[in-house]
Amino acid sequence: MKAVGYKKSLPIDASESLIDFEAPKPEPKGRDIRVAVKAISANPVDYKVRKRAEPPEGEIKILGFDAAGVVDAVGPDVSLFKPGDEVWYAGTILRPGTNSEFHLVDERIAGHKPKTLSFAQAAALPLTSVTAWELLFDRLGVVPGKSVDPRTLLIVGGAGGVGSILIQLARRLTGLTIVATASRPESSKWCLDLGAHHVIDHSKPMKAQIDALKVPPVALITGLTNTEQHFASFAEIIAPQGKIGLIDDPASLNVNLLKGKSVSLHWELMFTRSTFQTDDMIAQHNMLEDVANLIDNGVLRTTLGKVLGKINAANLKQAHAELESGRSTGKLVLEGW
Repeated sequence: MKAVGYKKSLPIDASESLIDFEAPKPEPKGRDIRVAVKAISANPVDYKVRKRAEPPEGEIKILGFDAAGVVDAVGPDVSLFKPGDEVWYAGTILRPGTNSEFHLVDERIAGHKPKTLSFAQAAALPLTSVTAWELLFDRLGVVPGKSVDPRTLLIVGGAGGVGSILIQLARRLTGLTIVATASRPESSKWCLDLGAHHVIDHSKPMKAQIDALKVPPVALITGLTNTEQHFASFAEIIAPQGKIGLIDDPASLNVNLLKGKSVSLHWELMFTRSTFQTDDMIAQHNMLEDVANLIDNGVLRTTLGKVLGKINAANLKQAHAELESGRSTGKLVLEGW
């Protein structure tokens, strides 16, 4: 089967940073489903792994997490899917990635693809949807429901992949006031179109901008990017007894800044359940089923930014380069072989 991978951790502009190659077609076991991959999307975790995890000498590592495709075969213990089902999912860090024609995934972290979306539109969503859902409802403890919630949620990095779905989940499923951050006119418009009540510029002092909005207390903050740079502002902005949720990789944080207000800090990594095979691992299947229903009912929409072409090394290099620039809006998707 066709696949894209890398032999060494190299800058993305190096000729061998990503390569096209042929790999053996995997065989499903246990609760595995084998998926004929139709579309994928790129995520920041892809280039972070490429930079930090060099494969053993002589081996090629396949990247990729998001995928949408068709079930091709199933393991003997599968009960949730059958061959021919259209699925979407975000994979795991423990197995070869989705940048391949056929891919194995545990059925407990896959869902049925939204019927109203194309494969490309669907591939934009799984990793960010699960991350945003877990961050908002599991980590920060927000209860879904449209009753009035006298709190403000600040989403730092609203135009990125996770921010784009988090804005929608918070606006459509909760009563929170949503303030997103963006630094360019096009990304600001993107956030407003997705449902943010207000947008502020994270390249400028944020507290003064928040104060000028006269919104309810900022009791919840999600740091999706550049947390190390913004953390002191978080401590200044957050309401007493508030909660901060993070998904990025700050080198260090001064958590003592949170003590005076009794603020709690929460980490979200959507790979935790699959990595540790937790008893509630199937929760991610249920999340994807719920998100698919919300999309098919018109509550949520895809966060696809643009399709870069077919799944190959050249187009994946472009996706990695755009993500590394930190200036992409919405999700970057590749479709077909």
